Amino acid sequence: MTQKNNVHVVGTGTIGEPLIGILSVMRREFGIDDVTFHKATPRLTDRPKVRALQDKGATLAATPETYDAFRKLGIEPVMTHEEAIEQARVVIDCTPVGNENKDQLFTKFDDGSRVFVAQGSEFGFGKPYARGINDGALVRGEDRWVQVVSCNTHNIAVLIKTIGGVGGGAGNLESARFLCIRRATDISQNDDFLASPEVGKHEDAKFGTHHARDAAYLFHTLGHDLDLFSSSMKLNTQYMHAIHFDMRLTIDINTEEVIRRLRDERRVSVTHRRDSATIFSFGRDHGLYGRILNQTVVSIPTVAVRNKREVVGFCFTPQDGNSLLSSISVALWALHETGWDDRMRNLRPYCFSEI
Repeated sequence: MTQKNNVHVVGTGTIGEPLIGILSVMRREFGIDDVTFHKATPRLTDRPKVRALQDKGATLAATPETYDAFRKLGIEPVMTHEEAIEQARVVIDCTPVGNENKDQLFTKFDDGSRVFVAQGSEFGFGKPYARGINDGALVRGEDRWVQVVSCNTHNIAVLIKTIGGVGGGAGNLESARFLCIRRATDISQNDDFLASPEVGKHEDAKFGTHHARDAAYLFHTLGHDLDLFSSSMKLNTQYMHAIHFDMRLTIDINTEEVIRRLRDERRVSVTHRRDSATIFSFGRDHGLYGRILNQTVVSIPTVAVRNKREVVGFCFTPQDGNSLLSSISVALWALHETGWDDRMRNLRPYCFSEI
């Protein structure tokens, strides 16, 4: 029997829920036959979410031991979690235990016919990937395990590509330092909110935090060995992450040229705003599922060039928007040998040149 173009999404959280919805409502445009999703825990408060996803055409899969609990909620699972994996050509894990699921479950289905994808926190799951950064590094038939890097790593990577010129060639980047100023929680979460700013540890002697490490590994797939370092802190806000960047180049440059490069890169959005609230609000009003799908939003008034070769500024991270874009991109790459990139054009209206 010919395997259908099914996509199975594991988890219905901050990334999983909108990903299931987007894939479902754009099935025809994306060339997807069926979208299935796994929800581990039946909860009364999650019943409206599950029903809304089903109304969009997605199919609920569950483990057999949870069937009765779902039925008591008035929700009927259609298949088991393992049946959904078996029928899928792409499995996208949106949980914080992707590596654990790989070891305990996914490897049983690794027969060469499927591509498994995990999200940013799951370092080591597979080849790191970000849309528009290292698409050419994906090898069909070989890369069956892919890690979509974190939202802040997407942001760092596109700055390195755009300002530093690093991509197909070595570019002009000497070194780069990033301070990731993270939101405390997503607006969909009501746990673990901070009472005050909290600074992060430098757990990696070479890279600082995982953001620079993951960006370095991302560009390593293109043959580059970059001098990157990142720090992080959390603020008591639920809006957007922000990043302060300090990039040293090997050539002279001026502010006007930096801004020109930023405006010319379609995965970068520029703004004259300097607060996350109004940028977040723009995404809520005009984005896809409230998401801006650009890799970064750079605040133009903050961009400056020091001593002709040091570029500094602030930008905002569109949270899971860039991760959603890359997750869809790698899924379509896995499903379609040709024309997959053309199908991504359906998402271009949600990549904004200016906010």
